[in-house]
Amino acid sequence: MRQRLSSEPDRYRGRRRVPTPPRSRYAVAVTSAFVGAGVVALGAAANLPDQKQVDVQSLKGLGTVQAADDALAEREAGQAASRSDSRDAAAKTKVSAADATADVWLLPLEEFEFTGPYGVRWGKLHAGIDLAAHEGLPYKAVHAGKVIQAGYYGGYGYAVTIQHDDGTEAIYAHSRRLLVKKGDVVKAGQVIGQVGNSGASYGTHLHLEIHVDGKPTDPIPFLRQRGVDIKLQVESVYAGMAAAS
Repeated sequence: MRQRLSSEPDRYRGRRRVPTPPRSRYAVAVTSAFVGAGVVALGAAANLPDQKQVDVQSLKGLGTVQAADDALAEREAGQAASRSDSRDAAAKTKVSAADATADVWLLPLEEFEFTGPYGVRWGKLHAGIDLAAHEGLPYKAVHAGKVIQAGYYGGYGYAVTIQHDDGTEAIYAHSRRLLVKKGDVVKAGQVIGQVGNSGASYGTHLHLEIHVDGKPTDPIPFLRQRGVDIKLQVESVYAGMAAAS
């Protein structure tokens, strides 16, 4: 091959060579791939269901779902109606504070020590219970009622007797001072006197008696049946309502 001298003109300068399109197996493969993809797509389209055909099983499934939705809606509607009925019933049976406190039973003192039970003592019946407390401490009516006796009452000293609507009576004895008079109508929790040591007493305390059908009964179980526990110093759940009324 002869070397070209630098002085010879370059016959190819300024020309652009255009490559000849390849005629190889790669071009054939690409073309075949496109054709094959088209055939596959046509075959898949042929397997698609006709839009005019209806799938019965699908309709059955939709019907089941709809039935479940309807049942759920009916249940929610029933629950809402039940809640509404419950609220209406509660509103109809709701009692006022005055009605609730009319039947309430309370402790007679805020602070005390249980020192004397009901029963025979020194050969005779101790017809009530003794609650030791500071002299002058206010004591309250355990239940609403009418004052049928107030004043000095023999061995009871200064005492108050309240008759309740159910016919039972409560006697508060050995008082230092009475704050109600005969004929007064009192409510549960109302202050009716002060703790003292008057009458046949051996220390400052409140003597409390409960009479049923004119006869004394043990105040401990009597009051416990009405929500008041003397020994535990627990009173009725309506105590707060009675205090607020």
